[in-house]
Amino acid sequence: MDQLSTIILAASLCIIMLGMGLSLRLSDFRRIIFYPKAIFVGLTNQLILLPLIGFAIVSLLNLPPEISIGIMILAACPGGPTSNLISHLAKGDLALSVSLTALSSLITILTIPFLVNFALSHFLAQDQIIELNIPETILQIFVIVVIPVSLGMFIRKTKPNFAMRMAKPVRIGSGIVLALIIIGLVLKEKDSFLGYFQKAGVAALLLNVITMLVGYFSAKAFKLNRAESTAISIESGIQNGTLAITIAVVLLNNAEFAIAPAVYSLLMFFTGGFLIFKASRLRIKN
Repeated sequence: MDQLSTIILAASLCIIMLGMGLSLRLSDFRRIIFYPKAIFVGLTNQLILLPLIGFAIVSLLNLPPEISIGIMILAACPGGPTSNLISHLAKGDLALSVSLTALSSLITILTIPFLVNFALSHFLAQDQIIELNIPETILQIFVIVVIPVSLGMFIRKTKPNFAMRMAKPVRIGSGIVLALIIIGLVLKEKDSFLGYFQKAGVAALLLNVITMLVGYFSAKAFKLNRAESTAISIESGIQNGTLAITIAVVLLNNAEFAIAPAVYSLLMFFTGGFLIFKASRLRIKN
């Protein structure tokens, strides 16, 4: 993509993360004291099992390097504003979901560069290998993730009524922005997109479904309740597609790496919608 497109994409992610910050409070970060077991299970799924499952999927499917790297970038970006919305609508524990999103967003600033560099070195040929500059990447992710989230939290603390009024419009705007980003990627990479769509779709769907199942049953294994297990399932299986696309396009300057996250960003609404449907059916029966 050209320089203007990358600037727009980075700015769009900043707005999305600002919107997430509008829904956060400092108490969301302190909740680890009250939910130690649930937080531990959730973060283990997000930060350890998710990348391992992503790597297993792309290795078993023997995917093209561009798709494999895209899936690994996606697996390095757990959580996001969408997971909180789906968790709420699916009757998951919203407080736990928000806390996991907040904590993982901070921790992955440090883990993303290492996971992405591993994927680049493992899946690219020797003469194609590129590497992210670790300190520079950490700083860039900090600027486009932490600063907007912190600004949103500051607005929430100082002007709570304004923050509550703006939360829904920003959430809707975030969805529109994501849709426009995906459309732009499809148009930019239309020659390779259709060829990669099927393989990327299978891998993305497997990543989504398997991590959701692992998240749910691992939570159940630790005897967490249904709402907590649902929140952990969604936090494990719904990734921050916009951040993954931004890393591919802005930091790595390679739109082909963004194809898998773009395909995933479409598929997650179907699986998320299924969870919401199941939750509504359960509510009717009760």
